[in-house]
Amino acid sequence: MPKKTEKWRLLIAVIGALVFGAQIALLSAAQLACTPTRPHTEGPFYEPNAPERDRTGRGLVVSGTVRSAFDCASLAKARIEWWSASPGGQYDDEHRATQLIGSDGRYRYETDFPGNYGRPLHLHVRVTAPGHRALVTQLYPRTGQASIVFDFVLRK
Repeated sequence: MPKKTEKWRLLIAVIGALVFGAQIALLSAAQLACTPTRPHTEGPFYEPNAPERDRTGRGLVVSGTVRSAFDCASLAKARIEWWSASPGGQYDDEHRATQLIGSDGRYRYETDFPGNYGRPLHLHVRVTAPGHRALVTQLYPRTGQASIVFDFVLRK
């Protein structure tokens, strides 16, 4: 009889190890392939329905790809809304834009370097894509910086 008890204990231990291994595999598969972009506050100056355009000035170019955190794939039909202070530090309609992104998920936006109004210099961004959560964040260019390459990564 002791041999049967040992076999049962061994069988139970093996089954337990398999179940534990399967749980670890499922958790690993559930992890995101790309790190999502950190959200940031929208701020008080967001206004919907900005004109569709890819330029609101000259001197600072922001480019990259809109991606899914689930599999890092580029997201077609994404929408990016931009707003920032003018070089003089005022929010105005001339520094608001909406971009509709094509099938490759890539974008390019050019604007004036934002002016100072009491906060670190920044651009506001709102990114949406079908089947994904909206992302509101901010980009912080360094003084004198002429370009930023940045992928926006959205959660499902």
